[in-house]
Amino acid sequence: MADTRERSLLLSTVGVLGAIPVATGILGILGGPERAPGGGATTASVDSEYRFVNVFWTAAGLLLWWTLHRPAERSTGTRAVLGLAAFGGLPRLLSVIRVGLPHPVFRATIVLELAVVPLVMIWHRRVFPPAGDQ
Repeated sequence: MADTRERSLLLSTVGVLGAIPVATGILGILGGPERAPGGGATTASVDSEYRFVNVFWTAAGLLLWWTLHRPAERSTGTRAVLGLAAFGGLPRLLSVIRVGLPHPVFRATIVLELAVVPLVMIWHRRVFPPAGDQ
């Protein structure tokens, strides 16, 4: 079992990971794709879809924050949200292949989603193992 310091560091990390989608999701809803890094004017359909998807992105961050209040009991929820974020890196790679490299901010998100988030998931599982593994 992890010590209190490690547990605190992990929960702080999850809190920061939750802050990213909350902040950027709200900015995406209010600002639209025109305000995104490297963004610009687009069609009404793309604008509508972008703002809609950012509601779910914001909700993902709020769900991560919700899991912080009872991290052991809500560990499956934490790892589910983190897993979805990690999986989201794969369509970003598809976009790189089909369309090209995005703005540097979004290149960094690919690294975050495909490398950092899976490592946090492994760390989270070690600190908060499933009930049968304890």
